[in-house]
Amino acid sequence: MTGVRGARAASAAAPSRAPSAPSTPSAPRTPRTPRVSRARRFTLALAAAAALAGCTSGTTEAAPDPTGTTAPNTTAPAAPDPSRAPTGRTPQGTLLVADFGGDTVTFVDPGRDGSGEGGAPIASVEVGTAPYGLVVGEDGRAWVATAEGVAVVDTQRRTRLGIVPYETETGPVTTGEYRGGGMGIALAPDGRHVYVGVNVPGGNGTVEVIDTATREVTGVAGVGRRPFDVDVSPDGREVYATDHDSFDVTAVDADTLRTRRMEVAPYGTEGGLGSWLKPHYAVVRPQDGRLLLPFEGERLAVLDPRTGEVTVERMTANTHQHGAALAPDGTLLVVGTGPIGADDEDPSLTVRALDGTERTVPLDGPHEDVAVSADGRTAYVTGGFTRDGYWNGITVVDLRDEKSEPVRLEAGNRPLGIAIL
Repeated sequence: MTGVRGARAASAAAPSRAPSAPSTPSAPRTPRTPRVSRARRFTLALAAAAALAGCTSGTTEAAPDPTGTTAPNTTAPAAPDPSRAPTGRTPQGTLLVADFGGDTVTFVDPGRDGSGEGGAPIASVEVGTAPYGLVVGEDGRAWVATAEGVAVVDTQRRTRLGIVPYETETGPVTTGEYRGGGMGIALAPDGRHVYVGVNVPGGNGTVEVIDTATREVTGVAGVGRRPFDVDVSPDGREVYATDHDSFDVTAVDADTLRTRRMEVAPYGTEGGLGSWLKPHYAVVRPQDGRLLLPFEGERLAVLDPRTGEVTVERMTANTHQHGAALAPDGTLLVVGTGPIGADDEDPSLTVRALDGTERTVPLDGPHEDVAVSADGRTAYVTGGFTRDGYWNGITVVDLRDEKSEPVRLEAGNRPLGIAIL
């Protein structure tokens, strides 16, 4: 889920093989900004509760509810309608979602003019256990990070071509928020390599490099804990893993696989694994290569990967945040999943202009990730939140018409990652 998620994308065990080159010393930690004094921040009660809930660190979780009854207004997984499936190649503009609650990816007709109206699932393809992030290249192949390996899907013919097993030892194949295996995934700008963040329950993760021509793992680099997201610099020289449970971003040299760890913790690291205030998803700003990481609808951490310096800008949604994407004009879209404390606001989509002005679009229930159409008009927000409270669908937001109501589109089984074909 996924910076550079592909040329056409919307968007404790030790590793079994060491990185191909030794890691360089970690970059100096960046100064922390003052922590807020609000009561919900870092109370012992919250930390204790968070240690048993999502968005923290752990090794077990109940399997996803296949009926989706954990969330209000949630429907059962929407079965594709074979009569709507195209007889030939998949139409441009079709949505592709990773079904974290199942073992499939679902192809979704986005409806009239991509508005969601009249849209519906049209096909599904089995890919592997608990797919998380996905990315689609110019050649129409999708690369899907599952618990078992990276599945390769021909999106034009809607068939799985194979699966690339991980080199990293992640333990038994399981489901749930803390399962081992692939999480964030990205394509190199030239399409020659896929980079997948691999979670190792109870320990540090890795980034594995896959040659897209041979479909083989060609390198492994050690990163931080639980790499939620993976992004690539505009020039393709560095890969960035957003390490949720270690409060940092790991920069990986694409040629040597040498690594640098850079702390990104605008609230500090107090609370450790029990803290909610960790990085989740990032986007890379094309004009300067800086990473934008939203926190809590309050702070936008801007990381300069050349220096490791972090500056903080104000945000206004005041809600726990996950997925992020950039529109073609540079507008930042950030998914607000909902409150983690009594003084938090409800789920929303933040629409942040280049000058920092923001508006928030209310969402009905938790959501996880977001993709934006090529013309920048429409945002598609997946409802398959990593924690309980998900719903089986996509919310479609018209970014040009502020008065329009979001459209709810049934799609998939706890859909997380999303791409637009």
